[in-house]
Amino acid sequence: MTWTKKRLSNLFFFIGLAAVVIMLFTFDVSFAELWEAICHAGYWLIPIIGVWLVIYALNALAWRAIICGNCEDGRKVSFWRIYRLTITGYALNYATPVGGLGGEPYRIMALSKDISKQHATSSVIFYAMMHFLAHFWLWFTSIFLYLFLVAIGDLPINVTVAVVLACIAAFCLLAFRVLKQGYKNGVAVRVVRWVGKIPGLKGWSQRFLESHAEALRNVDEQIAALHRQDKRTFYKALILEYLSRIVQASEILFMLLLFGIDCGGGFSGIVLTFAHSILILSFTTLFANIIGFLPMQLGVQEGGFVLSIAALGLSAALGIFVSIICRVREILWILFGILLMKLEKE
Repeated sequence: MTWTKKRLSNLFFFIGLAAVVIMLFTFDVSFAELWEAICHAGYWLIPIIGVWLVIYALNALAWRAIICGNCEDGRKVSFWRIYRLTITGYALNYATPVGGLGGEPYRIMALSKDISKQHATSSVIFYAMMHFLAHFWLWFTSIFLYLFLVAIGDLPINVTVAVVLACIAAFCLLAFRVLKQGYKNGVAVRVVRWVGKIPGLKGWSQRFLESHAEALRNVDEQIAALHRQDKRTFYKALILEYLSRIVQASEILFMLLLFGIDCGGGFSGIVLTFAHSILILSFTTLFANIIGFLPMQLGVQEGGFVLSIAALGLSAALGIFVSIICRVREILWILFGILLMKLEKE
């Protein structure tokens, strides 16, 4: 690792540590309430935290599929290395404002030691787009899940709910169109041009485009080629990413079961509770991503949990508990992710 890369790695490391400290001191609850929530969760913390081993494994498999499809040398990169970079990348994304300012650059820098920088860049960008696409598919399919629960008499519907669902559907359909164009034509050049619209960065954007024009075009061509020529890889990565969202709903399911909420018990009750968990996750992530400019979505994630849980007829207190435990889990995984950075060979 060059001296410059070493300094960048250290910068990412300290950003992650600083974010954890900020997070600890900006909790909306006292440390006594935080400790009470942790004690109440008890042994349920094990599956709540442990399920993320599966989630990150699915994320890593999706990313590895893209890496192998994007570059012949990608098969030489072991799954465990990609798994480690996946955890670290998400830790940095959680810790920085506008998710991706930390995780994606770090992944490109680390992966560039194994494959060419252009292939590393296109693979990371393509995976990030796939990650967003899976989010939109979760939100879109959750509309039909909600309507199904309405049809069986489990959830209510009114004009307000119908309008909200229609807006979400329109939002997702628009996103599908935009992302489809991005996959067809690439997004590297467009992103740099978009950055140039930010006050103070116009000059940097122009200089970067001029000095890296060919490299950026190559990245866009690789993204477009992978989407056009390797549909199997595209859909494999998308299914894995979507499945990781469904598995993530298990975290909420565990917390609902902890409070004795199981929709009557039995297999059918657990299935129904899991469906509610998917809806809670869907609404919360939608809310958090719309207002995603705050580090770790401070306050936004909590508000999303409270609103989504209350919308399903559950108590706001439960929403606060779920948000606290999710925040604790997030802190632990951020710490683990940034510590993994120190295992990176220099």
